[in-house]
Amino acid sequence: MDQQIDENLRRVYSEAANEPVPDRFTQLLDQLRQQEKSKTADQDGSDS
Repeated sequence: MDQQIDENLRRVYSEAANEPVPDRFTQLLDQLRQQEKSKTADQDGSDS
């Protein structure tokens, strides 16, 4: 019984892990990266 549960959980999580990331999430991550770059650039410029 435990083995069946383990196999089912592995299958479900494996399938979910292989699904593509939605475009909206990718866009949000890109926006966050740009904000981080801007903050870093602002801090580097003000320390000089």
